Amino acid sequence: QVQLVESGGGSVQPGGSLRLSCVGSGLILSRYAVSWYRRRPGKERELVGGISDRGDITRYGDSMKGRFTISRDNAKNSVYLQMSNLKLEDTAVYYCSGAFISGQGTQVTVSS
Repeated sequence: QVQLVESGGGSVQPGGSLRLSCVGSGLILSRYAVSWYRRRPGKERELVGGISDRGDITRYGDSMKGRFTISRDNAKNSVYLQMSNLKLEDTAVYYCSGAFISGQGTQVTVSS
């Protein structure tokens, strides 16, 4: 079965960090650029950022620049989203997307 599976979400206090993982199954993820999206409560889906297939190019949404880092390990068929200095407004379900599919998402909750 071809799928992307996210993990690593959870609850964290403002200023904290989390690392999300996106693992490909049934596909060679290294052939594809991968993007991370999020959907905040009551908001439209927004782009968090993305990474090229070889990992040499990354891009980020304006509110994530300097706080979030996307990387990949093609040997592990995985892409990562390192989030630092998390803010209350980063609370959302985070999804990875690539190879024309998206995962089910992982919940990130930032609260004091």
